[in-house]
Amino acid sequence: MKPKYTVIRKGNVHLQQYRQIRPSTNPVWNMVGAVSGQEMAKQRRGHKARLELTGAQVVALDEQASAAITVWNCLHAYWTHFAGKKPTLAQADAAIRQARKDADFLAVLPAQAAQAVLKTYVQAWENFFNPNHPARRPTFKTKKGRPRLAVDVPQASKLRIVRLSAKWGMVTVPMVGRVRFRWTKALPGIGKDSPAGKVTGARLVKEAGGWHIVFRTERHVPQPVPHRGPKVGIDRGITVPLTLSNGDKLRHKPWLTAGERERLLRLERTAARRRAARTKGEPISHRLARIYDQIAGLRAKAKRRAYDWQHQTTTALARKYSAIVVEDLHIVNMMRSAAGTVEAPGSNVAQKRGLNRAISGESWGRTVAFLTYKSAERGGCVPRVPAQGTSQECHRCHTTTAGSRESQSRFVCKNVRCGWIGNADTNAAGNQLHRYNSAAGSAVTGRGDLQPSGGSVKRQPPRATSRALQEAA
Repeated sequence: MKPKYTVIRKGNVHLQQYRQIRPSTNPVWNMVGAVSGQEMAKQRRGHKARLELTGAQVVALDEQASAAITVWNCLHAYWTHFAGKKPTLAQADAAIRQARKDADFLAVLPAQAAQAVLKTYVQAWENFFNPNHPARRPTFKTKKGRPRLAVDVPQASKLRIVRLSAKWGMVTVPMVGRVRFRWTKALPGIGKDSPAGKVTGARLVKEAGGWHIVFRTERHVPQPVPHRGPKVGIDRGITVPLTLSNGDKLRHKPWLTAGERERLLRLERTAARRRAARTKGEPISHRLARIYDQIAGLRAKAKRRAYDWQHQTTTALARKYSAIVVEDLHIVNMMRSAAGTVEAPGSNVAQKRGLNRAISGESWGRTVAFLTYKSAERGGCVPRVPAQGTSQECHRCHTTTAGSRESQSRFVCKNVRCGWIGNADTNAAGNQLHRYNSAAGSAVTGRGDLQPSGGSVKRQPPRATSRALQEAA
């Protein structure tokens, strides 16, 4: 049965939008129609811009964000109060409406933003009960956890976006007023020369540099064709952030300069002294609050630089390679503390703490996330292969010999018939690419061995070792 469709006209472009969209294997893309015989896709993205707020507008947004956190906490208390059957969405929504009428400090939050809090809370429970999702159990938002101040604007019609000049635009924030924002990128559906699509909503987020607005956009772009470029394996590290299987090494400068790192250390020591001298329970002083703001500003600058390098690097990799193979690392488990317990204290705790800090600074998971959606846009893929043994196995002879990994950066194959010498990270990246090629090329035995010889006898038809590799093949 063919799906029904309607015709959308925007200028000289005719789109056929399917009412019943088939579930796609790629969550980033959904087919929506065709332009002159070419399949089109619906691309959802977010665009962040800095807001120019007055003092009164900053106070108003701070009150809205605090009210949103209070609504979350009240909703969590109301939801977990029932021992058996949970309340329905209608009952929870009615409770929120009544709370906004009874409490004046909750009335500053727009009704649509309060409903967005309810939607986010219900989704948090769905993520918790999903065995394939790493989300934890929803809980109260406290000052100790430092919740992020944010307000949702789910209805795009409330925004009334207008472009003022080449560098500035204006948007309406509910119960705040008209606000200028920095125009750095064309928004779909805004202006005569804008790309096809629309703005579906926004979210106001407070960061170290002030309040920002994140527009949720939806664009209609051509369906990506299969990428015909070469394949490559990537090994993520600390000394060398990214090492490719072809021998290339992608490095970056420190996120902060020497002077900025020295200033950050001085500010952290000053904050520690003032925090130690403060009486427990009393509010922090204005001087200590300014120190905290300066520390947050430097850390935000380092994060922006990290984002910029990761975006540029992943875009270049996605354009060049059709398949970018990475290890399936459990980063959260790798960053667990080594302190241990009182009965069984851990060893090398300080060294492990420094290693965890270094892994967090490189943001391995974010790099893979960027590669995943950027490769999907260009018709490529980012398959993940098992990480066990990639550092000890030789990528040329595919044997594991004791003592081959001589140091962190040097690999010398002890197999007398091979003797390959080179960088250990390059060797690990080559093993990842070989494992992907073996699985995609049906070179894996029925008992799951990846070595071409000396393994178990094949007793069933070859198949891919994972669903992701099977789809990529």
